[in-house]
Amino acid sequence: MFRKTLFSLVLLLGLGAASAHAAEHYVIDTKGMHAFITFRIKHLGFSWLEGRFDRFSGDFDYDAANPANNRVKVQIDVASIDTNHAERDKHLRSERFFDVKKYPKAAFVSTGWEDLGQGQARLRGKFTLRGITKDIVIEVHQVGAGKDPWGGFRRGFVGTTTLHLSDYKMKEAHILGPVAENVRIWLSIEGVRK
Repeated sequence: MFRKTLFSLVLLLGLGAASAHAAEHYVIDTKGMHAFITFRIKHLGFSWLEGRFDRFSGDFDYDAANPANNRVKVQIDVASIDTNHAERDKHLRSERFFDVKKYPKAAFVSTGWEDLGQGQARLRGKFTLRGITKDIVIEVHQVGAGKDPWGGFRRGFVGTTTLHLSDYKMKEAHILGPVAENVRIWLSIEGVRK
């Protein structure tokens, strides 16, 4: 009886270890600039203003057989905001908007992955900006996966979501007008398997 119990325990531990290692681990390729976080916001209702964050890092786990094991973690250097206009970027870094001296980092940590089939998914998580954390949903599409020319293996996704300025209490966001409340975020993420 003892042997049978011991064998069952070993088998369960073995299966648990196997399932724990089933997910592939990827590091987002920001060194090679194969990943981007860009945004789009209306400027006073007259035009679109576009920009990006030049410095960020992160990783993700991907398990095709068990999507519940999928997770994503990203950290953004908010001071790296780039709207192709130095004076505006300085203004956005100030305490009136992003307040990068007080809140230098923004972060996303996933809490759930809903597989919708055909490479589509809904990624849920907590996004922190200016010290405020909100639940957000990112609509995800897998672009592709496979070996790269350097002997590695890569997997890439695009994701979109909409953030609301009022959620993050930017002191002077109102000067952009009510049409600027919604900020469209576009993420292009390519990871190198480790």
